[in-house]
Amino acid sequence: MAMVTWRNGEEDVARDSQDGISSPVSQGERLSLSTDLTGHLNPTSSLDISSTRQTPQGAHSSNISQSITSQSSTNSMDKQQPQQIECVVCGDKSSGKHYGQFTCEGCKSFFKRSVRRNLGYTCRASRNCPIDQHHRNQCQYCRLKKCVKVGMRREAVQRGRMLPTQPYHGQFSITNGDPLQCHSYLSGYISLLMRAEPYPTSRYSTQCMQSNNLVGIENICELAARMLFSAVEWARNIPFFPDLQITDQVALLRLTWSELFVLNAAQCSMPVHVAPLLAAAGLHAAPMSAERVVSFMDHIRIFQEQVEKLKVLHVDSAEYSCIKAIVLFTSDACGLSDVTHVDDLQEKSQCALEEYIRSQYPNQPNRFGKLLLRLPSLRTVSSSVIEQLFFIRLVGKTPIETLIRDMLLSGSSFNWPYMSMQ
Repeated sequence: MAMVTWRNGEEDVARDSQDGISSPVSQGERLSLSTDLTGHLNPTSSLDISSTRQTPQGAHSSNISQSITSQSSTNSMDKQQPQQIECVVCGDKSSGKHYGQFTCEGCKSFFKRSVRRNLGYTCRASRNCPIDQHHRNQCQYCRLKKCVKVGMRREAVQRGRMLPTQPYHGQFSITNGDPLQCHSYLSGYISLLMRAEPYPTSRYSTQCMQSNNLVGIENICELAARMLFSAVEWARNIPFFPDLQITDQVALLRLTWSELFVLNAAQCSMPVHVAPLLAAAGLHAAPMSAERVVSFMDHIRIFQEQVEKLKVLHVDSAEYSCIKAIVLFTSDACGLSDVTHVDDLQEKSQCALEEYIRSQYPNQPNRFGKLLLRLPSLRTVSSSVIEQLFFIRLVGKTPIETLIRDMLLSGSSFNWPYMSMQ
């Protein structure tokens, strides 16, 4: 209850400050109406400002001096007022009034995205997580709950939404049968994502077909290394990814590399047979309890299911590029310095995918939703299990996150034992 009362008080101060800035009345009237400012100024200062205008020149110099001091203090307070307005959700600096309340850009974008996509979140704790500048990205459920609690209006988001209409299809029309030669900035966006791929998808497919015929430990480890390397190189080749702070680049890839790996595995139809995966994980080299073997079998099954469910949808190269961008540009990464920009890139990737599907698969109205529904389940594949299954023979106990960080910070590719791309 104390938190709610404090937030309401903060909101009232924000509103009073905003009203004071936009009010057309004189300075003296503004000061007399603001109870927050009268505690810092002499109550008679506003009277002295008006009285000095009627005092003969040279008389009562002390009043003139007091008037100048009062005006200077008033101007100083006017300049400081906007800085006092905080986001009612997280306490960060407010950028203005959004959807009915003063919020920062990050909370504005989060609320807009959650409402537009009708996203549902779950809390892993007791549904009472702290929401501030340092913890706002840790629990989406509690963050959205607080947005609604402080008075952000869902209907304001819906009113401001420009839903795609039929005439928009003309802007995304196909020219010469090529879906990417259309007059649309979104198609150009998809082209950038596809051109960022370091290796042709067909090359992966060829190797996977060969591996299906002769699936061995070396084949799996080599293919896994190539797919991880490809994910990092693809991100670095996207023109607008290097524009992010290097710390943001590292944070995004360290969080999403395992999801990108699963997507690449599905895209190249990676063989996921149990026996060679267990061998690659080194489970045959040392005695192991039955419980641990069963646990690994369960993780392999989860990995297989995610890959197979994507294969069934017959996702094309353009769709994979958009999906990987949606996964990569997530504000869930901790410590991002530019959350708003990352949110915008994710939303743009989603819009590009939606328009592409509407144009290329007009007879599959549910395709866009089906693809998006696959994304949350990608996180069910544990990154630590992927490391154990595919990379323990390559890098030992070195965390993949450490290798990714080194690749980005050095600006050069990591020298994988199996990365001899011919």
